[in-house]
Amino acid sequence: MHIRLHPSILAADFVNLESELARIDGADAVHVDVMDNHFVPAIIFGAQMVGRIAQVSPIPLDVHLMIENPDLHAVTYADMGAQSVTFHVEAAKDSHAIISALHEAGSLAGVALKPGTALEPYYELFHEVDTVLLMTVEPGAGGQSFMPEMMPKLEALAGYLKDHGLTPLVEVDGGITTTTLPIALRSGANTFVAGSSVYGSGEPNFNIEALRACAH
Repeated sequence: MHIRLHPSILAADFVNLESELARIDGADAVHVDVMDNHFVPAIIFGAQMVGRIAQVSPIPLDVHLMIENPDLHAVTYADMGAQSVTFHVEAAKDSHAIISALHEAGSLAGVALKPGTALEPYYELFHEVDTVLLMTVEPGAGGQSFMPEMMPKLEALAGYLKDHGLTPLVEVDGGITTTTLPIALRSGANTFVAGSSVYGSGEPNFNIEALRACAH
């Protein structure tokens, strides 16, 4: 089965980002987390940094905004060169407007949900977006353990999309390894963010291929 792998540079060596990006050129996109120390208790990768990453990355940017007020800031990241911009529904005032603005700016648009956020209030958004990202850890820090208790939620999402003939990417982020990827795959995910399991040890492109190989 074809899956998409989006390594997270949150686990990379920040001092050598250009060379770290070159080490994952076998991936489908690079996952770039943006944190503002408000929506989550961490701060990293502002718009200018994302723009510079876009200039040197051999693969497209999948930007994940963990910030307050994405209504104001989301399009900035599209303008900086992100192929896809995903924002958190919990932080948005008008998700429909953000999605429309991202599409108008030439970016793909995605919505992200934290582990404790129910799907049901956001079903209508899934008809408009290119990606639905379910967090399989609490957002804000890398290296956390996969939450298998999120699989019924993932299965419900996949079921809703299938029943309505919808085909956004179903992305999961948090604790993805060769052990947990098949679990999420069976529950309906097709796009996987992996940080520590790609950059933690060994050669990142080799680790990417190992993740692809475990998709069954």
